[in-house]
Amino acid sequence: MLLHHHQAPGYYQRPRNLGALISLYESNFTQVQHLIPDLPQLQGTVVSSVHGVHDLYLSIQQRSPYTTLIFLSYRFASQHQIAEEPNAHIRIYHDARTAELLGHSRKNLATRRTHSRYQRMPELERRWRLNRFLYKWLGFCQHQGHLFLSGMMDCPANPSGARAAS
Repeated sequence: MLLHHHQAPGYYQRPRNLGALISLYESNFTQVQHLIPDLPQLQGTVVSSVHGVHDLYLSIQQRSPYTTLIFLSYRFASQHQIAEEPNAHIRIYHDARTAELLGHSRKNLATRRTHSRYQRMPELERRWRLNRFLYKWLGFCQHQGHLFLSGMMDCPANPSGARAAS
C-alpha cells in the first residue's frame, strides 16, 4: 500500500522560476497553519512540549494587518548559556497565504561557512534553499507532535515567561 504525503511543488528540483518559489512559500504557509492553527490568538512567547522531544518555542515578534513575524526555535542549555537553534525568522503574509523563511541563525562553525556560501548564491537559489529547509523542518516538528493552540497554560519552568502547550 502506498502512502501519499503532501510535498511542496518541485520538492526535489531546483527552482527554475519565481513561480516555483512562490509555490514553496504557499506550501510553507499550509505547514505553518497546521503547526500554529491559532496564530491570530497567540501573543508573546509560547512553548510546545511533547514528551520525549525538545520543546519548541514560538515568539510572536511583530503583527500588522497583513503580516506576522515569528521566531521559531528549540532551546539548548549549555553550562553558561542557552542556544536557540535554528532560530528561524518567518514572515507570514496572511493576504497572500504565504510564509517565507527570512533567515536563521546557527552557531556552529560549519554552519557559518555554509551561511557565507548562501550569501554568495543567486537570490532565487538562496531563498529556495532556505524555504525548502523551512518546509522540511515544519513537517518534522508536526511529525514530532508539536502544536501551538490558544489558551496555553503558564510554564513556570521557563524564566522568560513562555506558556506551554501539551
